[in-house]
Amino acid sequence: MKINHESTDSIPSSPMQPPADSHPGNPFVDLRVAITGGTSGLGLALVGELLNRGARVAFVARRREGVEQVGHRLPDAHGIVGDVSRKEDIHPITMQIVGALGGLDVLINNASDLGPIPLKLLGDTECEDFGRAVATNVFGPFRLTKALLGSLAASAREGRGAVVVNVSSDAALNAYPRWGAYGASKAALLHLSRIWDEELSQEGVRILSIDPGDMDTPMHAAAVPDADTSTLKPPEVAARELADAVAAVLSRRPIVQEAFA
Repeated sequence: MKINHESTDSIPSSPMQPPADSHPGNPFVDLRVAITGGTSGLGLALVGELLNRGARVAFVARRREGVEQVGHRLPDAHGIVGDVSRKEDIHPITMQIVGALGGLDVLINNASDLGPIPLKLLGDTECEDFGRAVATNVFGPFRLTKALLGSLAASAREGRGAVVVNVSSDAALNAYPRWGAYGASKAALLHLSRIWDEELSQEGVRILSIDPGDMDTPMHAAAVPDADTSTLKPPEVAARELADAVAAVLSRRPIVQEAFA
């Protein structure tokens, strides 16, 4: 399966190559990375993958118990309890990310919400379920990215590179029955990513929209409980591919001059 790069140039993934930390040019060494939805599925796999590549990682999740469990398992990562769907949580999350890492180079907006579970036709979807999907999948990434733009722009000016990854889905492009709340919100996030990349790329901040494919995760199990898991991608493989895509962008980052230098 492939990763689709909807907001940037075509970047070939290289899942069969050795991990990036085996290469002397590894761009993740000492890189400051924040990941939302970091206690399960792709998010948890990304925390482990990027720690292994030498990054300094902060992860965000709603439930304190999950954050503490991951913190015990991966003590080098900094756990933050917060809900990106809640406007009032964004400022505390932002302050903790910047405080823990001393700035930010890469933000991965991975936290997602399916909407109603079991999935329902749009006509049967409650407004509250639709609103929760939009709050998590659109407003969450928008608010958190906006709050962290200053830190990301500073990183770009320092030549460290600055990348935001919005985790997408083929449901953002294809009209699947019963996936209305999730698909519509991911479509909005995809277009948001494209516009923001157009607006910010000249400042050295890249916005990527990446579809990691169908994965064997708790979210996929909730959406399709009778799926054959042998046909699904392990989240660890998807994490490696996503990290390779980010590394490819970082390896060709431009040098951004001060506006009034």
